[in-house]
Amino acid sequence: MAAGEVEGGKPLNGLLNALAQETFHGHPGITEELLRSQLYPEVPPEEFRPFLAKMRGILKSIASADMDFNQLEAYLTAQTKKQGGITSDQAAVISKFWKSHKTKIRESLMNQSRWNSGLRGLSWRVDGKSQSRHSAQIHMPVAVIELELGKYGQESEFLCLEFDEVKVNQILKTLSEVEESITTLISQPN
Repeated sequence: MAAGEVEGGKPLNGLLNALAQETFHGHPGITEELLRSQLYPEVPPEEFRPFLAKMRGILKSIASADMDFNQLEAYLTAQTKKQGGITSDQAAVISKFWKSHKTKIRESLMNQSRWNSGLRGLSWRVDGKSQSRHSAQIHMPVAVIELELGKYGQESEFLCLEFDEVKVNQILKTLSEVEESITTLISQPN
């Protein structure tokens, strides 16, 4: 039985999972030989290689276009009508796979495309100052903002900021100015 004629959903689903792990989630070590021996042992290597390349290409095309389900259906239909394409059973397995893995693959691609640290979390609270060099500052409200920053695949760093009432008002004023600028830019005719 040739690789292109394989109809079993479980081996193809396993192959798609392995390709997603290798391609999008950064898990190296998934080799062609491993995939063939575990999922398609009856298929000779010279027939499995083009099948694997076809499935990898289809998965990359779907992910890079971030296809919604209507686009996916149209794309897979075109692939089934194409000479040397896929079968309708394979299209159904690919569709089911994409519907259950789209979000994780998209998140992984987004994380991999960031060069700088990103904001992973933010928390804030208002505290009352209990100690100060100057007694007039005791019991004054202080805004405490904690930022969790990090790059994909690295540990997070935490940044803690404290603001008194004057600094909070300055930040609010600056944010209002930014908001006005954005509103002005959006409302300008092209």
